[in-house]
Amino acid sequence: MTGERDIDPAPLAVGALVGLAGILFLLEPVVDPIPIFGTPTPPFVLSGALLTVGFGLGAAVYLRRGRQLIGLAHAIGAGGFGLLVGATALGSGAVLVAGVAVLAGGCAFLVGQMR
Repeated sequence: MTGERDIDPAPLAVGALVGLAGILFLLEPVVDPIPIFGTPTPPFVLSGALLTVGFGLGAAVYLRRGRQLIGLAHAIGAGGFGLLVGATALGSGAVLVAGVAVLAGGCAFLVGQMR
């Protein structure tokens, strides 16, 4: 044993993005909206955007490595949270319902696959 560890940066990047999203979500009650391109944006919206990017990166990484189920799980998360962020940006109830449906349906599918 050499004592060295091989660190895989891709899962670390995914974990960092998802962790930062969680922190932004928890900071929502105590942090003022953050200006993004001149528009005040609540931290929970940024949280959803970071989840979308993190899960999208995870989907690409795991699918490319041949790990279909975990890659698909990340892709479902990216699509669902992307729709939730889009619903917030557009103020659309229909897009919100679609995002929730993707997340709920994806969860049901993944639970079925795990059985």
